[in-house]
Amino acid sequence: MDNKKVLIVDDQNGIRVLLMEVFSSEGYNTFQASNGKLALEIVRSESPDLVLLDMKIPGMDGLEILKHVKAINKDIKVIMMTAYGELDMIKEATDHGALMHFTKPFDIDEMRIAVNMQLRGKGSGSWFATGS
Repeated sequence: MDNKKVLIVDDQNGIRVLLMEVFSSEGYNTFQASNGKLALEIVRSESPDLVLLDMKIPGMDGLEILKHVKAINKDIKVIMMTAYGELDMIKEATDHGALMHFTKPFDIDEMRIAVNMQLRGKGSGSWFATGS
């Protein structure tokens, strides 16, 4: 499998570290950004396959980052994360190309399965295998 790239964008360090560990162990090349400016630099330089994007980030919010990501490369998959249940923002994110969203605190296994489905393809059948 060619190494897919996952970019984690969240202003909370603990969430970035957790997700980096999970997706590195899944075999992905992982990158992290704590703000929109850094996230967009990584999108331009690394062209990630998927971005896990927090909705509420100081400075440039998740919707604004999403619009920029899609303007740079419309094929990058984006999954939103939010600690808030703002349905209007979630709907707007979906309208701008976000695939789905997770509300914090999210189930890390559900997130892992969702990312694997997006990056390994729903037809592979191997995404749901757990354990050894």
